This record gives sequence, C-alpha cells and structure tokens, in this order.
Amino acid sequence: MAENPIYEIHDPRFRLMIVPAEGLEELYSGCRWAEGPVWFGDANQLLWSDIPNERILRWTPGGRVSVYRQSSNFANGNTRDRQGRLVTCEHGTRRVTRTEPDGTITVLADSFEGKRLNAPNDVVVHPDGGIWFTDPTYGILSDYEGYRAEPEQTARHVFRVDPDSGALDVMVSDFQQPNGLVFSPNWKTLYIADSAASHDDSAPHHIRAFDVVDGRRLQEGRIFAEIDAGVPDGMRVDMEGNLWSSAADGVHCFDPEGRLLGKILVPQTVANLTFGGPRRNRLFIAATRSLYSVFVTVNGAQWP
Repeated sequence: MAENPIYEIHDPRFRLMIVPAEGLEELYSGCRWAEGPVWFGDANQLLWSDIPNERILRWTPGGRVSVYRQSSNFANGNTRDRQGRLVTCEHGTRRVTRTEPDGTITVLADSFEGKRLNAPNDVVVHPDGGIWFTDPTYGILSDYEGYRAEPEQTARHVFRVDPDSGALDVMVSDFQQPNGLVFSPNWKTLYIADSAASHDDSAPHHIRAFDVVDGRRLQEGRIFAEIDAGVPDGMRVDMEGNLWSSAADGVHCFDPEGRLLGKILVPQTVANLTFGGPRRNRLFIAATRSLYSVFVTVNGAQWP
C-alpha cells in the first residue's frame, strides 16, 4: 500500500499514531490568520481566532461555522479554565481575559509593574487554577494583528496569574519571543516555544522544556526540540506525552524525549492545533486561512 502523502514518517512508532487512509479535511476557509483553537466538549463545538479579522469563530459538527465574537480585540490564543470558562489572549487590548457564563468579560492581566503588557499570545491553565501565558511583541509590531506600539516591558516574559490573589509573577524572561506553551500530561513539565526566527533567521526556532516545581516555579530549562521548517507556535500533547507542534509545513510530532516521530503535512503554514471530538482523537489545525482536521489513533490530554 502506497504511503499517504500527507504523512511523513520519521520513526516507525508514528505509523501507530495515524490512520493511514485518513485524509486532511478542510472544515472552513476564509480566515486571514487562523489561531487559538479550543475544544468545548460539553457544547460539542470548537472555537478559534481569526486575528486580523478581529473575530472568534465557532465550528460545530455538521460543518456549521458562525461568529462567536466580533470584535474580539485581535484575540489570539484561547483555552478553558478549571471551571470550563473561556480564557483569551487579546493583542488589541494587550490583556488576558475570561468570559463568564453570562458573557461578561473579566480582565485577568493587562499590566505588570505599572506598565502595559506587550501582547499576550498563548495561554494554559494548571490544575491549581494558575493561568500561564506568554507575552511576546507580535501584536504590537504592526497594525495587522493588533496596534503598532513600542513595548513597555523590559523583556518578553512568561507570566503566571495566581488564582487566589490575581497577582502576576514572571516565570521566565530569557526568551526572545515566547509563543505557544503546554504542560505535559502529568503536569511536571512545561514546554514553551521560542519563535523569534519568524523575523530573524539567526534567532531561535525551538521548543524548551522546564521542570515545574509545586505548580509555581520553573527550573532546569533545556532545549527539547528544534523545528526544521519555520518556527514552533501553538502546541498540544497527547495522553502518552507526545508533543504535537505547529510548523511551516504542517504539524510535527515529538516523543517525550524530543525525538521527531513524524509530520502531518498541511498546505498552509500551521499556527496552532488542538485535540477535540468526543474521544479527543480528532486533531483540529488552524493554518493561515483555513481550519483543518484529521483523525489520529492517540487521544489528546483531557483538559479541563
């Protein structure tokens, strides 16, 4: 049987993680820069951001796509907190927000040490309720996916919002452009992408891994993997601890030791992805102008 052209096998283990006959399905086209997909299993829907068009879109099984929010303040990354509420990074307002059950918006973070954040990009939630997010400068570099401005922060930090006090703490500050981030299934490791090569070929295009101490500190940072096509952006992990990262040529899958297992090739640059569906074995892929999906044999980590 001929190899399916959407898969690039780098390790035999990857063959067991894919459905050889499964094709890439384009669910929607018409975005300008698709980002931030998040699955709502209880509502049987996927939300994702279309940054330059200032909207968050909703997809439901059967193929219906509608506008969930517009204007979205140039929303980028999305996730859910431990109560199932939507948490969003907004470039336009340079803040992280939470959508309450009644639809009102609560601001979780918009400044640090009296200065505005750069442009919060991606966000994850720890079981203790702590909200972790990256703060690169992409959203203030131009008026395309935010509003052009000079950065007020002294670095591109990764922050944690304390669930009890709301205090904002810096977790790490030595990234050039921190981007996607994701915890391992056992919550002992945090992976953070550095995508600075997007604007400088000599800059990092790798994923770093950190040990998580007491859910509140990071230590032992090391390079986990490098992306050989473009830069890493959004990432997810499956229940076996494999990491699935966006890239210029599709989705790259790495084992927990950082070995490349294989790729799912996508015709547009991938920005982000998430597992969804009733068994979380459907990979939803936000790629430039389109939303794609493909079924796999692994299951995404069960959050929230």
